[in-house]
Amino acid sequence: MSEEKMSKEKRQGGPGHGGPGGTIGRPVEKAKDFKGTFRRLLKYLSPRKGTLIVVLIFAILSTIFSIYSPKVMGRATTKLFEGVIAKFEYSAVSKGVIEATEQQKTAMEEQNKAIQEKISQHPEQAEIIKAESQKAMKEAAATANTPENQEKVDKANEILNKYLDESEVESVKNSMASADIDKLNSIFDDNKPSIDFKYISDIILFLICLYVISAIFGFIQQYLMSGVSQKTVYEMRKDVNEKFTKLPLKYFDARTHGEVLSRVTNDLDTVGSTLQQSLTQLITSVVTIIGIFIMMLSISPVMTLIAVVTLPVSVIITQMIAKKSQGYFKAQQKTLGQINGHVEEMYTGHNIVKAFGHEKKSIEQFDKLNDELYDSGWKSQFISGIIMPLLNFVGNLGYVFVCIVGGLRAVNGKITVGDIQAFIQYSRQFTMPIVQTANIANILQSTVAAAERVFEVLDEEEQIPDENTTKAIDKPKGLVNFENVDFSYKEDVKLIENMNITAKPGQTVAIVGPTGAGKTTLVNLLMRFYELNNGKITIDGVDIKSLNRGDLRTMFGMVLQDTWLFNGTIRDNIKYSCEDATEEQIINAAKAAHAHHFIKTLPQGYDTILNEEASNISQGQKQLLTIARAIIANPSILILDEATSSVDTRTEVYIQKAMNHLMEGRTSFVIAHRLSTIKNADLILVMNHGTVIEQGTHNELLEKGGFYADLYNSQFTGSNLVEEAI
Repeated sequence: MSEEKMSKEKRQGGPGHGGPGGTIGRPVEKAKDFKGTFRRLLKYLSPRKGTLIVVLIFAILSTIFSIYSPKVMGRATTKLFEGVIAKFEYSAVSKGVIEATEQQKTAMEEQNKAIQEKISQHPEQAEIIKAESQKAMKEAAATANTPENQEKVDKANEILNKYLDESEVESVKNSMASADIDKLNSIFDDNKPSIDFKYISDIILFLICLYVISAIFGFIQQYLMSGVSQKTVYEMRKDVNEKFTKLPLKYFDARTHGEVLSRVTNDLDTVGSTLQQSLTQLITSVVTIIGIFIMMLSISPVMTLIAVVTLPVSVIITQMIAKKSQGYFKAQQKTLGQINGHVEEMYTGHNIVKAFGHEKKSIEQFDKLNDELYDSGWKSQFISGIIMPLLNFVGNLGYVFVCIVGGLRAVNGKITVGDIQAFIQYSRQFTMPIVQTANIANILQSTVAAAERVFEVLDEEEQIPDENTTKAIDKPKGLVNFENVDFSYKEDVKLIENMNITAKPGQTVAIVGPTGAGKTTLVNLLMRFYELNNGKITIDGVDIKSLNRGDLRTMFGMVLQDTWLFNGTIRDNIKYSCEDATEEQIINAAKAAHAHHFIKTLPQGYDTILNEEASNISQGQKQLLTIARAIIANPSILILDEATSSVDTRTEVYIQKAMNHLMEGRTSFVIAHRLSTIKNADLILVMNHGTVIEQGTHNELLEKGGFYADLYNSQFTGSNLVEEAI
């Protein structure tokens, strides 16, 4: 992943995050070899398969407890509902019975009173009056015994039989017949139903236990998975780091710093976060889908069918919208990269834009890109944003149908109210794990793609290992020979061919030539940063291939054109090449490099902290510190690659004198573009197209009147200031 891509993803919050619907509708990076990369990733997980099995068990148990909870809660709801209905039914019937008995008693009392009055008026007809009254009462009872009234009586009898035993029902009937209100009140009060709060409280406690156990299992599986993911990523990062130590320099030369860093940071972080979160989410989502489906079937297959019918509709809607939004998301990412690059370029080169009057053109370009980003941005966000509302709409339709069917079945006594409540909860939860599973599938695709980039590093060709029978040069003299050396960065493009060079101990060998002639390549071959195609390089007669790379490079001191200082004090940076250096040696090296004076002018002197890019000192001062670092190393062979290119002419004179002192008795290789700095070299190699076309001293090469003479004269025609200064 390039630096531009890294910065772009940071500005966007990373790929596949944010916005409605999560990763739905967004472009997903796919691996070239998903199966092969996935198998390699599993090999890193295999040492912890026991822990993974435990995680799987805890994840399943935690999910099962959560799934079972609505069913248990349904029982409590059913019990509460039945208790309320029982109280309502019993209260209504008992009240009706008592009221009917009271009305009957009143009617009987009034009729008896009327009969007694009639008998008192006609005593001689007493028997006839009683007979007629009984007949009238029977006719009234027969008239009142309509189907509607009989249905009410039957319902009342059913409820009485439901809540009272046989003897109590008989007592109620006898009390009604005798119009004994007190007896009825006593019977109904003694047998009044109540809500079983103990049963409900037991269920609530059981539910709390379920949730607590589920939470504990979830905590354990997350804790274990954290260890698995971090240990896995730790091993992968360790392998990548070890691989980096074995990779040749050409690997790093061919890639940007951002791309290399991304393999170790972004890609491994992606793998770690997926193992930590998405893997357990995938397990719980799958178990949730299966568990909810089973629980729904156990409650009502008919209602389950209604709930499941909405799924194909949801899938079709998601696919249609995701397909439509993909193009807009790609356009958004592309335009966002362009607008970021434009803004960065314009602000970085702000002075140039101002100087050449291109403000209007820059603003027009920005407005054009901004309009394109707005157009693709709102379309992608809007289209992806309607996925969840549409899914909710479809889910709500299913929810309505479930409620209707559930209500009808409850009225018919085929299902309890608690089961309806549990089923509604399950139907509401059923869609979410399906969406999560789809999102996790996309995340796994991106994760495997990230792992593939990591494995690409691990599969890179390593540098040739040091030979087992390594030799060592105890006191190197500095005799360097290039014998029939051939080298090329690309197999089909020759850079150096049949090169033969001899640098005697203590000689200063200057290497000059146009850009791309192979000067720095020569130094890289000498340090064994690259391997030769043919030929060999020897130091004191020993082939450098037979030397340990670490031992070989300790013989060299390097000062490069591109300075590099580490975050830390000036003192630490100077003694970087010699950890055991004393304070006196550090100061002497700084004085020799003409850095002591400017160091003492800093507020903290040698304890001044250099920031990450050492931007709190000038470029020339950084170069002086790198020279001091090379001086304190006291190497046998010295390599100077345009070491004075970043300093002024006056400082260059002092550094050149310090370098001349440093190079005394040492074999030195000096790469220079300013030919005035190497006119005193013992041997000057003139390179062009990877070949040494001329060699000799400064005066000898000038007398030849060849390539070097033309190069030298082109630099100093009309100006001898530097030459006179030296």
